[in-house]
Amino acid sequence: MDATEIPALPFVDEHTTLIKADTDAVWQELAALMDGSRGFKVAVSIPGQELAYVGRHPFSTYALIFHLNETPQGGTRLRAETRAAFPGRKGAVYRGLVIGTGAHALVVRHMLRKVRNNAAQGRGELRDKPPPPR
Repeated sequence: MDATEIPALPFVDEHTTLIKADTDAVWQELAALMDGSRGFKVAVSIPGQELAYVGRHPFSTYALIFHLNETPQGGTRLRAETRAAFPGRKGAVYRGLVIGTGAHALVVRHMLRKVRNNAAQGRGELRDKPPPPR
């Protein structure tokens, strides 16, 4: 799966947080959080703007897209958009377990909180790792 296939995936949900840090700090923290995440590969990497990960397994094909927008106050609005397809009967059961129980939403909100807290504390600026490749 690559970036061209993301728009075809059905929309699942979206979560947003405001961060008192610039987009560079948020970008670095977001990249560090997702670095080495199992089951995901980078599909889109536009520093300071968008970072999209895609993945696939027998029960679903999915994308997690992070959008970063600078706020007028100098902070960052970070939005996490999930798109996924759950084919067949097993996919429907898997969707019920992951999406229907609210587990997915909890994990995504936890990720956003972690990025928000770390970037606001200036940790993103201290990272020496480059952002993920395109």
